[in-house]
Amino acid sequence: MAGIYIHIPFCKQKCTYCDFHFSTTFTAYREKMIEAIVEELKTRVNYLGKQTISTLYFGGGTPSLLTQEELKLIVETVHQNYRVEPEIEFTLEANPDDITIEQLLMWKAEGVNRLSIGLQSFLQEDLDWMNRAHSAEESVSAVKLAKEHGFSLTVDLIYGLPNRTNFDWEYNIEKLVALSPDHISAYCLTVEKRTALYKLIEKGDLPEVGEDDQSEQFEILVRKMKESGYQQYEISNFAKEEAYSQHNSNYWRGVNYLGIGPSAHSFDGESRRWNVSNNPQYIKGVEEKTNYFEEEILTPKDMFNELLLTGLRTKWGVNLELLSFKHCPSKQFYKQLDSFKEFELVNEEEGVLYLTEKGKLQADHIAAMLFLE
Repeated sequence: MAGIYIHIPFCKQKCTYCDFHFSTTFTAYREKMIEAIVEELKTRVNYLGKQTISTLYFGGGTPSLLTQEELKLIVETVHQNYRVEPEIEFTLEANPDDITIEQLLMWKAEGVNRLSIGLQSFLQEDLDWMNRAHSAEESVSAVKLAKEHGFSLTVDLIYGLPNRTNFDWEYNIEKLVALSPDHISAYCLTVEKRTALYKLIEKGDLPEVGEDDQSEQFEILVRKMKESGYQQYEISNFAKEEAYSQHNSNYWRGVNYLGIGPSAHSFDGESRRWNVSNNPQYIKGVEEKTNYFEEEILTPKDMFNELLLTGLRTKWGVNLELLSFKHCPSKQFYKQLDSFKEFELVNEEEGVLYLTEKGKLQADHIAAMLFLE
């Protein structure tokens, strides 16, 4: 079992907070980018060995900008070159303004069965400073339309926004819960240096984001999700009736995956590889069969730390026996672990470590303190 991630680096416009790899000026090389993605799929067919592909994920960027011909070409290339499960989870990230009846029918015809919709907020003021292309009204209609057409849905929100109160955040949660998607992802706003948001805060046009406010809103999120019947199966992800994202769950559980396209990452269990985050360099590298990626071989300590970092974020926790198989934990590890247990940040049940509700507020810090140096 393995997954394929395909990065589509096209966007209509640049969101204020976004630090992902994309381009808004892609018209001149659009065709060449699709050709390069198809070619990379063909040339890397041996990366996953003979593993069956159980998940296919189109991310970005904005893959909902692909035409039917472009999407069909890429999907057919996957099926022609890889062993694909009949009941594959096929996810496509989509912006609300791209979701129409015509598009939904087209995506379904090409095999898409799950949409990841980036709403971010139901407040128009937020969408305006975020420079999102959709309106608050389009958010509601997009989710309703997608549900009517039988797609499994995950819908994204962002919390910890500048100028927003806990009341505003509760409004966003309640608005989304009323639409009843089977999966909700809620991410804490991070201010990256290379973004327009960073510059707005630096100039004083927006206030700095307070960590205490973000922590309070995370606690509100967890409580509201539980009250509404959603299970928190990962720090930022909630699902009804175990409607988990299989693709993302595989990341957290250490399943192998192939990343295709500029900036895409791959993992084969022993090494990581990532493509250059530059569209012309990526296209040229694939065309000329020159180096367009970097790679690192994971040491036992790397594997130990990665398993710890990802596993602690999930409801499945970290199996200590499996962790020890990667690398023998140090005395300092157990000393630090006992300290976290004492402060009720971590629990251990039948040899498996889990974060407590209090511990989830400090997930990355706890993992970092337990890392092997």
